[in-house]
Amino acid sequence: MKSIIEAGIRVFSMSALRYFLLAGIPFTLFYLLMPARFNRFKIQLKQATKKDFLREIWYSMQSTLVFTIITVILLFTPVRKFTLVYDHLNDFPLWYIGVSLVASLILHDTYFYWMHRLLHHKQLFKRTHLVHHESTNPSPWTSYSFHVLEAIAEGGILVLIVSVMPMHPLTVLLFTISGFIINVYGHLGYELMPENFRHTWWFEVLNTSVHHNLHHKKFKGNYGLYFRVWDRIMGTEHPDYVKEYDLVQARRFGPQIVKA
Repeated sequence: MKSIIEAGIRVFSMSALRYFLLAGIPFTLFYLLMPARFNRFKIQLKQATKKDFLREIWYSMQSTLVFTIITVILLFTPVRKFTLVYDHLNDFPLWYIGVSLVASLILHDTYFYWMHRLLHHKQLFKRTHLVHHESTNPSPWTSYSFHVLEAIAEGGILVLIVSVMPMHPLTVLLFTISGFIINVYGHLGYELMPENFRHTWWFEVLNTSVHHNLHHKKFKGNYGLYFRVWDRIMGTEHPDYVKEYDLVQARRFGPQIVKA
């Protein structure tokens, strides 16, 4: 039991540090040091308040605790023997680390889309997801700002992943870090995509910060996490998305970007 508690303290400390670094650095840059310089990158021109940021950090620490408990149960208790987590890197070819990471992100996007739509059911929304949607103008701190029940549902993806595909602990770590970085970008409140991204194949597949920001602003549509695929297949992408994206990019690069 002592070793499990110690593992929990380590995991929580590392997770909290990751949150404050990966969310705090862009927050400091965009919201504190150079907001005027990046003003044309801002999706919603209004600013969230200090009260919003403190609320988001408080809920994010609760979510971090939930994610820690799930991680510790899966990796540091006898439950691990029922998972497909493997111990030695040479148990699989090294290239499998990259393959399993990409596969886990694709699986996560599918899991998140359907979980997210379920959380928007009017009964579940009021009891859980409303906490996240208090941030109508999201910031990097919003990334883990969940009701504790939603945090449990969010953390369920880790249970699913280690149950259906072999995963080395390193891959689990890379999955949580890469997923969180993308999550921070989605909640950043600023669009960072380059000028020519709009006219590439990737625009049709990948989400942008505008995509998820519009979900926080309108509360409906744009349920995907990493990709536009499920929203487009199911007809749930917000009809104003491309127009909103073009408006933000036109503010950054000039109106010619829309016609390029």
